[in-house]
Amino acid sequence: MIPRVLTIAGSDSSGGAGVQADLKTFTVFRVYGMSAITALTAQNTRGVSGILPVSGEFVREQIDAVANDIGVDAAKTGMLATRAVVVAVAAAVRAHRIAPLVVDPVMVAQSGARLLDAEACAALLGELVPLARVVTPNVPEAEALLGMRIASVADMHEAARRLVATGAAAALVKGGHLDGEEAVDVLHDGAAAHELRAPRLATRHTHGTGCMTAAALGACLARGLPLLDAAREAKRFIGVALAGALSLGTGNGPANPLAWLDRK
Repeated sequence: MIPRVLTIAGSDSSGGAGVQADLKTFTVFRVYGMSAITALTAQNTRGVSGILPVSGEFVREQIDAVANDIGVDAAKTGMLATRAVVVAVAAAVRAHRIAPLVVDPVMVAQSGARLLDAEACAALLGELVPLARVVTPNVPEAEALLGMRIASVADMHEAARRLVATGAAAALVKGGHLDGEEAVDVLHDGAAAHELRAPRLATRHTHGTGCMTAAALGACLARGLPLLDAAREAKRFIGVALAGALSLGTGNGPANPLAWLDRK
């Protein structure tokens, strides 16, 4: 049977991030993608101009619908927007015993638009992170979750360790926001830390990279890869997607999941 993977995230009208990016990523990894939409956004490559959250009750109804019929082999979360949605998602994950779960703590869009309110952030740490197989913040998200400054790879190691201490089985802290010739991510798998390194690519067309990384990780876990192997494959994937990024619109264009199909 084809692996079945659920994204629980916001819709991006530009197609570069959110549910749309997740479903594209699932497809290139040859898993069956499903979605529970948590918010509608009006956005393009220049930024987010409007957000319409979905109620927690209806998010739960979407998850129930697919879990009770098709089944879920893995799931990933993205933009959750409100505390009510976070609580509803956590309850659904527990009720349906959805695992593995990848939690991407989407907080702020590249344009600076806030995508998770303060109450939702606290609920994310208390309700959802402890259910995660792995939580995947970038540096600003890890700083916001932990209340610490991250300026080096050593700081990323400490952040990953602290996230595991909050209850996540593992943490992948992504270092794309730091400087250096290499883009370094730190994976703490609950027992040991691993550094994932790749050459840093000079491009402003990075829209959706966080969503795509978490979606690739979820797809690989659904296909049965061990966590470290899945993280390495997701890292390779996002490098290919960035190398083939699309210069669309007048702002920050999207990374390109389809480039994975054309790799040599």
